[in-house]
Amino acid sequence: MNLVFLGPPGSGKGTQAKRIAKKLDLLHLSTGDLLREAVKNGTELGKKAKTYMEAGELVPDDLIVGIIEEKVASGELADGYILDGFPRTVPQAEALRDMLKKNDSGLDKAILIDVTDEEVIDRLSSRAKIEGRADDADVSVVRNRLDVYKKQTQPIIDFYEKESILTKVDGEGDIDDITYRLQEAITKK
Repeated sequence: MNLVFLGPPGSGKGTQAKRIAKKLDLLHLSTGDLLREAVKNGTELGKKAKTYMEAGELVPDDLIVGIIEEKVASGELADGYILDGFPRTVPQAEALRDMLKKNDSGLDKAILIDVTDEEVIDRLSSRAKIEGRADDADVSVVRNRLDVYKKQTQPIIDFYEKESILTKVDGEGDIDDITYRLQEAITKK
């Protein structure tokens, strides 16, 4: 089972991806972790990515797709995976689709963890207090992040709907209930 988790900041993508990966014996791939691993391993793509990361710049799409392709080609992902944090734009989604197709692979589902703006603000405010994250404490900053997310991500949601692989899951309520709903949606034929 090859999956992509989508959702706004604070929707629980990372938390739920880890939980579902463990339950379904899938590999959890966070873009940040992939980049750090490629840099640590000193791969050719990792060296290129490092120059962007050290300059505080976004790593170009082709490098991220290349790093994912290295994983696909290595056979490490043969038993299935969850991509968390990628793709974020339609060009990234198209590049991912094309690369997977080239490697005789593909995505089974794109899972949208659906939460309201109010829920995101509540969760990020709580996270700010618990983890001391200043970027989550300012409601106007959070609202701006939500606006950016909507502008970037709505086209991806439409893209995966056209690909007939989008599944929306209610991401509100108890964390265990959300995990259960996600697992049900993922394993449902």
